[in-house]
Amino acid sequence: MIGKIIAGSSFAGTVGYVIKEQSRILAAEGVTPPNVREMVQDFKDQTLLNPRIKNAVGHISLSFSPKDAPRMTDALMTQITKEYMQKMGIADTQYLLVRHLDQPHPHCHLVYNRVGNNGQTISDKNMKIRNAKVCRTLTEKYGLHLASGKESVRRERLREPDKTKYEIYDAIKTTLPQSRSWSELEKHLKEHGIAMRYKYCGSTNQKQGVLFGKNGFEFSGSKIDRQFSYSKLNRHFTQAQQQTRYRATLTKGFHAAIGNYRSAYADLFGNAGGNGNKSQTDNNTINFGGSIGALPLPPNDSPIGLSAVQLQRKPGESPEEHIARITALLNTVAEAMAIAAMEQKRRLRERKTKMKL
Repeated sequence: MIGKIIAGSSFAGTVGYVIKEQSRILAAEGVTPPNVREMVQDFKDQTLLNPRIKNAVGHISLSFSPKDAPRMTDALMTQITKEYMQKMGIADTQYLLVRHLDQPHPHCHLVYNRVGNNGQTISDKNMKIRNAKVCRTLTEKYGLHLASGKESVRRERLREPDKTKYEIYDAIKTTLPQSRSWSELEKHLKEHGIAMRYKYCGSTNQKQGVLFGKNGFEFSGSKIDRQFSYSKLNRHFTQAQQQTRYRATLTKGFHAAIGNYRSAYADLFGNAGGNGNKSQTDNNTINFGGSIGALPLPPNDSPIGLSAVQLQRKPGESPEEHIARITALLNTVAEAMAIAAMEQKRRLRERKTKMKL
């Protein structure tokens, strides 16, 4: 469920828009349908109770996913809308609720008078924030399909400047995962015909905002989407660079553990563990591929246990968690093999001493 706050300057234009051929009036209060002219006059008459309100037109569209269409009856849509109105503080005033039938997704339009029945003002303060919270609440309460935000917007129906804004949104969404820095993002966006520039704090060199431009339009990052504000994008790049350094450290530690393991294996079991390419007859191997290749595992009769299953990635384990875990495991096993090799050499020396005696 998505609610869209629509700016309306006149009841004549708004009511005229919502009453179309492919529409159905679901509910009305304080106005007399279906005649458009009479309903418009009803709305206008009530505005005289509070002439201080410059724009008394309230207009909200409520859209539902096509996946909800089979169950979205007129009765259910009306029930949800009335509960939406109550939670939004739209009460004791005139309203008109009309369902449109021209799109595959169920949706309706709510037109209401911001001048209440007693001349009180129906507040529009923080409407967008309240709208998002109420839609989320009702979506969860009624078990509706949770739309994926901007991804669900039909691009072909957009007009400027929204058309360009969504083009920029789509481009940033696509290229951001490939970008590890501001310069990389700028390079990728340039390929989409999008320019990028920064806003600075006063006359200093301190950046405090970012703007994206295309087709003669320019938008700040936060206007395109909150996740694309300068601070959030900057945090993304910082985390991406930290992740890159972390992965490099993990990889270095992993290769060192492989080297320690091969060396300890060779000391204990012979040269079979030296390069990982020699055929094993008395034990299994696990193949990591790439420059590492096959890694020999201790023989089944060895007191030092290590199996291929232990080295495989577990369900739900991230690549980083997997590398960190098997690095620690290989180091532990290598240490155990080194101790066993030292003990083996000690016993060999004792036997040689006894033989000499």
